[in-house]
Amino acid sequence: MVVLGIDIDGAQIKAGMVDEAGAILAARTIPTPPDLDTFLPSLQEAVRWLLEATALPAGVGIGCKGIINPDSTRVETLAGGLHYLEGLLLCDLIGLPKDVPVFADNAARVALAGEMVWGAARDHDNVLMLTLGRSVGGAVVADGRLLRGHSGVGGQLGHITVEPEGAPCVCGGRGCLETVFSARAIEGEAWSAVHRGCSSTLTRLFREQPQLATCRTIFQAASEGDELAQTIISRAIRRLGAALAGLLHIFDPELVILGGQVADAGADLLVPLQEEVWTLSRGLLGREVPLVEQEVADKSGIVGAAGLVIAPRN
Repeated sequence: MVVLGIDIDGAQIKAGMVDEAGAILAARTIPTPPDLDTFLPSLQEAVRWLLEATALPAGVGIGCKGIINPDSTRVETLAGGLHYLEGLLLCDLIGLPKDVPVFADNAARVALAGEMVWGAARDHDNVLMLTLGRSVGGAVVADGRLLRGHSGVGGQLGHITVEPEGAPCVCGGRGCLETVFSARAIEGEAWSAVHRGCSSTLTRLFREQPQLATCRTIFQAASEGDELAQTIISRAIRRLGAALAGLLHIFDPELVILGGQVADAGADLLVPLQEEVWTLSRGLLGREVPLVEQEVADKSGIVGAAGLVIAPRN
């Protein structure tokens, strides 16, 4: 059996045929078109190419930004360059026979679907996942099912409020987790310190171009003993740890999965974060909830999207 996984974001559309073991048999990446008139033929041409390279899939999974109705695959809201997809049924855009089932959801739930089928969430009924990148995505498995909620926005863990008087968030709120722990938030603190001329390796390296101080370089500087970088990372981890501890008390998961580019820091993130979370949560829970890295190695979103076809549904 093969299934088709498709990931749609503002920069690229990535599509691939995935086998039962979660291996990508063939894949195609195209730039995201600027309008619907070019989106449809571009996507359908990529799908035709994949069909010729493999076979008709048993199902299609689609990961897309925005709020997606998983029952109908309708794009409810989608800001930015892909706004032209709002109100459309993604199942109608693929160009495959109507008897091929199509499933769709947002990017974070798609990532967790892949983990449910081929990764760290296998054989677990209660799991949290955070995708830590330029933004913070979240998804929840509760009693063996992906949590979607009444209106489809369940599991938006990046938009829980951690600082009521904090910075404005893209969602319209203030002080969301995303505003204090994301690649943008960490980089923003570093850029501000560099602009102020604080004593740091970061200032020496990036005084002329502070925008080049990426989350990866900040973690690297912290691991090498730079005090400013350590302060920035430690503060961000404390905030994330506090938010996670609260989430553990709500969902009582078996484990927490961390994915995304910030999670690529590995032990530099996981070890202090695990200790922070354990300190804040073990008293009430009576146990230590492990934090683990995402196991699905594919970063394109293709395998996760394919997992939607196979993962349990409500």
